[in-house]
Amino acid sequence: MFTLPEIPPLLEAFIATALFGFVIGLEVHSYRRARNKDLGFGTTRTLTLLAVMGFVLAVLDPHLWLFMGGLFIITGLLALQYWNRLAAGEQSLLPTFIAMLTYLLGPLALQQPLWLLILYVVVVLLLLGGKPGIRRFSDTFQSTEAVTLAKFMIMAGLILPMLPEQPIASFISVTYSQLWLSVVVVSTISYLSYVAQTYFFPNNGVLLAGILGGLYSSTAATVVLSRRAQSASARDHLYSPAIILATAMMYLRLMVLIIILGHTAIALRLAIPFALLIALSALIAWLLYRRIANTGDKADDIATPVRHPLEFSTAILFAVLFVFFAGLTQAVISNYGTAGLHWLSFAIGFSDIDPFILALLAGKYSIDFNVITAAILIATASNNLLKAAYAIAMARNRSVMPAALWLSFTGVISLVYVYLR
Repeated sequence: MFTLPEIPPLLEAFIATALFGFVIGLEVHSYRRARNKDLGFGTTRTLTLLAVMGFVLAVLDPHLWLFMGGLFIITGLLALQYWNRLAAGEQSLLPTFIAMLTYLLGPLALQQPLWLLILYVVVVLLLLGGKPGIRRFSDTFQSTEAVTLAKFMIMAGLILPMLPEQPIASFISVTYSQLWLSVVVVSTISYLSYVAQTYFFPNNGVLLAGILGGLYSSTAATVVLSRRAQSASARDHLYSPAIILATAMMYLRLMVLIIILGHTAIALRLAIPFALLIALSALIAWLLYRRIANTGDKADDIATPVRHPLEFSTAILFAVLFVFFAGLTQAVISNYGTAGLHWLSFAIGFSDIDPFILALLAGKYSIDFNVITAAILIATASNNLLKAAYAIAMARNRSVMPAALWLSFTGVISLVYVYLR
């Protein structure tokens, strides 16, 4: 059987170096042409030859002394070239840095795996081609976000590894580590939604507000959209599909949390009901949207305000609720069994269900997976009934009635599913 000859590693590294240097050169060429600037240093051929030069010097001297000498010479030439550009009124250091990054391709190709070289080139290309988006992000970036990032690093990288794997109390089967891991996971998902709403979609449409808001908190998104619908005309029907999509995202968020925390067996039991609820909610939202498109009704774009998810006070409140629900769940199961847990799940659905569900998953209770699955479905059902009531009470507008009816239906059908299966 004929087989292709294996490419020698040295030849493979050379091809990768020359090819990626050429690609970076093409992107630099496109970048400068698009801005009607003189190409100067950094044309396609120059950057390709620069990458090849770094490769050859790294091959000739494995200790990289020749490479470092070449880097010193290249740095001097780039400094002179930048001095001339500075005199001409161009202050950007980007072409200089791109040239130096291209020169480093050779040693990377020789000494590191191919995936790292590809990732390196992808980052360079993204930073070159994504300047408009990066500029917009930089212009809207708030000074407090650096503090927010530091808080997250403290929560996830400092506090979490230090917490012991021992129960919080004798009557609570949840460990300190499990507690804080739940806080970090929920905060991460909420923070990603917050960043998307704040920086990437600051003037998002109603439907997108429902999707992103649902990833943060479907209840909060329902409240915001319902209040907005109160001042909208009766013809602005986009609020109903947006509220429905927010609840669909609630099921998706819960499924992601369950999987991340390692409860695969429970995730498999919830996969069919959650998938049906998500699919049917998306279908109803799409049908409502199609009716709006046919009639020409619309709603104004809105910027949905969300509370910052990484305040320490919010994390502490979540932790307190987590511990409270863990202890309450243990007491209810011990004294009232499965029936008591069902009633507790229904009652907690009219508050914040995330701490309760995560406490239910983290604890070691004398119940099987089917009982936990039923409790989660009951909590989501009563939470949907709460959101339906919010929509009607806060909007006082017929435009949200389809959403209220659908949320009520999903709440009832979830309860029926639990007690008939």
